[in-house]
Amino acid sequence: MVSTKLNKLRALPFAMFLALAAFAVNGLMADVASAKEVFAEQAFAEQAFAKEVLAEEGAEGEGEGEPAIEWSQDVFYKDWEGNPLKGPVSGAPAPDLGPNDYNNYDFAPSRILLWIANQQHLYFGSFVLAVPIFCMLIEFIGIRTRESDPVLSEKYDRLAQDLMKVSLTAYSWTAILGGVLLFTFITLFPGFFKYMAGIFRPVMHVYALMFLAESGVLYVYYYGWEKMKHDPFLKWIHCSLSVLLNLIGTVLMYLANSWATFMQAPGGIDEQGRFLGNIWHVIHSTLWNPVGVHRILGNIVFGGGIVGAYAAYHYLTAKTPEEKAHYDWVCYIAMFIAIFGLIPLPFAGYWLMKEVYAFRQQMGITLMGGIMAWLFIIQAVMIGLLFFGANSYLHNSMARVRGSHRYMKYCKYMVLILIVCFTAWMTPHTIVMTPAELKEMGGAQHPVVGHFGVMSAKNTAVNLMITTTIFCFLLYQRANKKITVKWATIGNCWLGAIFVGAACNIVYLGVYGYFLPANQRVGLSVPQVTTTLTTLFAGTAINISMFKDSESYGDIEWGTQSRVATYAIFLLAISFTWLMGLMGYIRSAVRLFWHVTEVLRDNSPDAYTLTIGEAGKILTFNALFVWVQFVIVFWVGSLTGKKKVESAAPQGVPVPAQQQQ
Repeated sequence: MVSTKLNKLRALPFAMFLALAAFAVNGLMADVASAKEVFAEQAFAEQAFAKEVLAEEGAEGEGEGEPAIEWSQDVFYKDWEGNPLKGPVSGAPAPDLGPNDYNNYDFAPSRILLWIANQQHLYFGSFVLAVPIFCMLIEFIGIRTRESDPVLSEKYDRLAQDLMKVSLTAYSWTAILGGVLLFTFITLFPGFFKYMAGIFRPVMHVYALMFLAESGVLYVYYYGWEKMKHDPFLKWIHCSLSVLLNLIGTVLMYLANSWATFMQAPGGIDEQGRFLGNIWHVIHSTLWNPVGVHRILGNIVFGGGIVGAYAAYHYLTAKTPEEKAHYDWVCYIAMFIAIFGLIPLPFAGYWLMKEVYAFRQQMGITLMGGIMAWLFIIQAVMIGLLFFGANSYLHNSMARVRGSHRYMKYCKYMVLILIVCFTAWMTPHTIVMTPAELKEMGGAQHPVVGHFGVMSAKNTAVNLMITTTIFCFLLYQRANKKITVKWATIGNCWLGAIFVGAACNIVYLGVYGYFLPANQRVGLSVPQVTTTLTTLFAGTAINISMFKDSESYGDIEWGTQSRVATYAIFLLAISFTWLMGLMGYIRSAVRLFWHVTEVLRDNSPDAYTLTIGEAGKILTFNALFVWVQFVIVFWVGSLTGKKKVESAAPQGVPVPAQQQQ
């Protein structure tokens, strides 16, 4: 019945995966050294030109007593010959902070207060950056289905508008939290903030202008919705505003990231912390791109989880079949978006860690093998929960899809693979023991289990978990489709060969890594990632191609989602909220007692690394606190009134293209 209506949406999952992967994989697979070399050549040329100008000015002003310009070496950037770049000193050195540069409140340490303020702002910032992406895609789908099915188009449009309404409330709250964060910086760390503001002074006005631009576009986009929705031309203009809104939001995010990446991996300054005149060097540190990609994907997962949890709550409390059908569908949309971001997220994390190692090897060792190693074990547990939650939702949601009985028998095998991989993924390399226990076991590494604590085993495990999730998603796509193309048998054989071959190659590379030195073993993760991504794109392309002229086993029974699948949504949302806080803490805490790594020392009384237990308490508080705020935000967003769900909602609820033709 809805084959014509949603025919144009078949390639949406593949297109979304391709679009994001083209951005992310470009960074993951690019030759970083080559890119830096090209950039350094440009910077070297700029430096040479500046020297020429300064030499001419010096010749003209010779004997006039004008002060000579001091040149100094960059702490990070190098020219094409590998020599440190030099730039004109145009800033004061990093201060030697003392007691007068730090303030404190009696009820809590200053670092803890700053952590809470920063984390809450980042949570809401991630949400308000993610929701416009959802609205842009959903509104576009609505426009494309307007002529074929006006009712369906209206449902998509209403969903996008409702999400933007909530985002508008969250945006205002984000701005308030940003003000709280700024106040915390200025009052508790005035010396540090003065130095950072001096370094980033050339782009401070750009950030302000981008914030004003985002606010203006956001309000026009939302409040112009009703006036622009009926005219086709104006509707396209309205959808274009969502594209502009997302572009401005991305620029804002990258500008905000530059502070964090500069603190962890500074560039554009000399060893004394003096600005060398090139603000692009300061902003574009070695971690700028990987942190940006990692946050984009994280925002998508986080935003999808929050929206999914909101819909799941309403699904569980719905009083009518119409409401249950509607919120069941919203759950699907949100979870599809979350899984879309979750699959490539570990690859972005690997890229970030790789760049951390490249910047300072000792920093990477501190993260993965030093005092923060056990935080990564906790991270592994949380990532495992995410993949279990995503697969649990897909497995249990198949029950409402007619024809899914053909594939339900494979679910138990996929769960078994996930359990085995999860066990290896969370196995520590070393164990904290007493001296007597160490002596009895012969070292901190277990003679058997310890072999699963190295990166060869962990990379193998996470790639197999991702590959299994991809396979589960493809089965979910075709659950209610009867494949009718003539080459169906060949296509299924190709799909089977791709996944079996990928699994064998991933395992082979993991085993082979045990026969290589540690510095060479790391490089094997690249072909493993390539294998997984090839499986993702090739498998999705073949799967979608087989849907041509396929027959349906029947409509999806929206509103019949099991409680287990619904609870899996809450698991995904809560787990990722806590994980976001954990990864933010790890990335910041690796600086240890430095405000800016090896440049500006933290001399405050609170400059110490928290124990795992202490850090866990703050992480849990942040997660609970932000969820309380989200409940309030969603409640405020609902005060404008609720639209009554049509009595024909079960029949009118659109069936996603991945499910129904």
